[in-house]
Amino acid sequence: MKTKLSIVALTLSTLFAAPAMADFSVNIGAIHVKPDESSSNLNVIESVAGLPNGSTQVAVGNDTQLGLTFDYRFNQNFGLQLIAATPFSHDLKVKGSAIDGLNIGKTKHLPPTLMAQYHFTQHHAFQPFVGVGVNYTTFFSERVNPELDGALIALEVTTAADNVTLSLSESWGLALQAGFNYQLTERMGIHFMVSKMAIDTTGKVKVNGTTVQSVNVDIDPVVAMLGFRWKI
Repeated sequence: MKTKLSIVALTLSTLFAAPAMADFSVNIGAIHVKPDESSSNLNVIESVAGLPNGSTQVAVGNDTQLGLTFDYRFNQNFGLQLIAATPFSHDLKVKGSAIDGLNIGKTKHLPPTLMAQYHFTQHHAFQPFVGVGVNYTTFFSERVNPELDGALIALEVTTAADNVTLSLSESWGLALQAGFNYQLTERMGIHFMVSKMAIDTTGKVKVNGTTVQSVNVDIDPVVAMLGFRWKI
C-alpha cells in the first residue's frame, strides 16, 4: 500500500511541478491556407441549366495572411499551441461542366485552432514536434459574385430586382500538425508548421431569403506557416 501511495505521490508531484518549467512563446509570420476541397453537386443549377447530373462542384481558392500563434510549454516535451491569423478570404467558383470557373462569390473566415503538442528535444537547437487538436471556423462577409447574379437572371431563376445572398455555416473539426522550432538565440528562433484541418460547411444561395441552392463543402485545407519565434 505504501508503495502504491509513493507512486501516486511521485506522479502528482511531477504533474504539479511542470508549470515551474513552463515557458511562453509567440510566433509571427506568413500563414497559407490551401483547400483540398470536395463538395456535393449544384443540383438545382444543373437542373435549370440543363447540365449533366453530378457534373458540378464548388472550388475554394487559396489565401495567405499574417499568422500569429501562441505556444505554452508545460515542460520540455508537452505543450499547447493556439493558431490564429488575420481573416482569410476565399473565392468560391464552380468546378466542372460547361460553367467551369463561374464565380459564385467570396467569403472570409477565421479558423482558431488549439493544438496539444509533443516536442522532440534530443536534437538541441532543432526541435521537431507533432500535434493534434480541434479547429473552429466561422465564416463572415459572404457575398455573391455578379457573375452568379447574371447567370441566375439569364436562366430566369431570378430577376434584377431580386436580392441574392450567400451564407456558410460554422464548422468544428479535427486538426493534425507537424513542424519544428529552431533556436537562433536564447529568446529568438524560427517556427515552421504544417497542419491538416477538417473544415466542413454548408453553403446556401438564397433569393429574397429563400434557399434556392444548398451544397455541402468539405474544405479540409492544408495550413502552413513560416515565421519568427520569440520566447517571452
